[in-house]
Amino acid sequence: MRNRILALATLAAVIGSPVAAQAQSGVTVGRAPATVDSSPTIAVEQRPAFRDYVVEQRVPPFHIPDRVTVGATLPDAGITYYDVPQRFGATTYRYTVVNGETVLVEPRSRRIVEVLD
Repeated sequence: MRNRILALATLAAVIGSPVAAQAQSGVTVGRAPATVDSSPTIAVEQRPAFRDYVVEQRVPPFHIPDRVTVGATLPDAGITYYDVPQRFGATTYRYTVVNGETVLVEPRSRRIVEVLD
């Protein structure tokens, strides 16, 4: 009798494990998506002031042939990245203007993390 109960419990565990694995949400294997990042960005209510700041600084625009999208990697030469002032929040990102749009960039990878315009 004991062997029969043990066999049924094992069979139930084997049959139920794929269902339990599918029920897991938010489980990722490999690299995280390009849109997810833990560094804070500029708060929504501060973005108009930040855009005005960028215009006042007369940041020269950089032009690329591709569309400006989150996750795109910018060239390693010919583009200047600027620090975001503390008054707009503490962030590890830098900003620049690409194709007329202000973008936040992760400086080591040169990956666009947010398009502000």
